[in-house]
Amino acid sequence: MAFFKRNKEEAAPCCCGGNAAPETQAPVTGEITSIKVLGAGCKSCHQMYENTVKAVQAAGLGVGVEYITDMEKVMQYGAMSMPVLVVNEKVVSAGKVLKEKELAKFF
Repeated sequence: MAFFKRNKEEAAPCCCGGNAAPETQAPVTGEITSIKVLGAGCKSCHQMYENTVKAVQAAGLGVGVEYITDMEKVMQYGAMSMPVLVVNEKVVSAGKVLKEKELAKFF
């Protein structure tokens, strides 16, 4: 049986300390009405929130960014790894802290 290491791009540390394969979707089309960052309140999730706020400001969107740490609410979105980016109630990224430039493609 062969064992393979994951490429750093494939695996990102999630807030629980494990590795999770990041999931990303295509950019959101249409008007953006809500943006949420879901997480456990850890350093990685907080960094994702800060990066998202900066990217939204740079894009000139008039939308606030909500930071949700309530695990019951987080579980409603079905994401298995954090942090999670939700745009217009659709999960667009999970399991990776995105940089401002990476976030810009969603806006």
